[in-house]
Amino acid sequence: MSKRIRAKHKIDRRLRVNLWGRPKSPFNKREYGPGQHGQRRRKPSDYGTQLEAKQKLKGYYGNITERQFRRTYDEANRRRGNTEENLIELLERRLDAVVYRMKFVPTVFSARQFVNHGHVLVNGKRLNIPSARVKDGDVIEIKEKSRELPLVLSAVDSPEREIPDYLDVNHDQMRGTFVRGPKLVDVPYPVQMEPNLVVEFYSS
Repeated sequence: MSKRIRAKHKIDRRLRVNLWGRPKSPFNKREYGPGQHGQRRRKPSDYGTQLEAKQKLKGYYGNITERQFRRTYDEANRRRGNTEENLIELLERRLDAVVYRMKFVPTVFSARQFVNHGHVLVNGKRLNIPSARVKDGDVIEIKEKSRELPLVLSAVDSPEREIPDYLDVNHDQMRGTFVRGPKLVDVPYPVQMEPNLVVEFYSS
């Protein structure tokens, strides 16, 4: 088992949720945190609740670094409109998140590696930066030589996830279009996300 897989399972147990809604999550069998004292539950402080909401959202997108996440938040805060909605939209525009949402790969962790290894084209050009931001109307496709990879074929056939309305995907052509930036209600999170608490965390 790779370090990435172990880390992913550790995130589930630490946050006490099946963060990606996967049937293999260890949280399905042990609904408590890891370690000797994992079953003890204290009522969290306001700060603890806000921190957990931030860790949950940050972890969902492949446990991106604090620096990247903070930078995304700062941009969401600078933009006009609702900071919570802006934050979700910016996270969903990440190329690795889009590849994951389009069901070209099974996990957001594999999406990051898949993009890094140059398997993804955006508007016909190879782009290997997982955090690159996708624009409305951008066409994302799997490089022709990569379309028969077992990872891709198993993800496409998996019944685990639905493709949201803000993406238009054709799995026969291994291609999809990012139609529009989503709102929080549009994003198919398996667990409740609370970006309002993330805003409170950074604002306090």
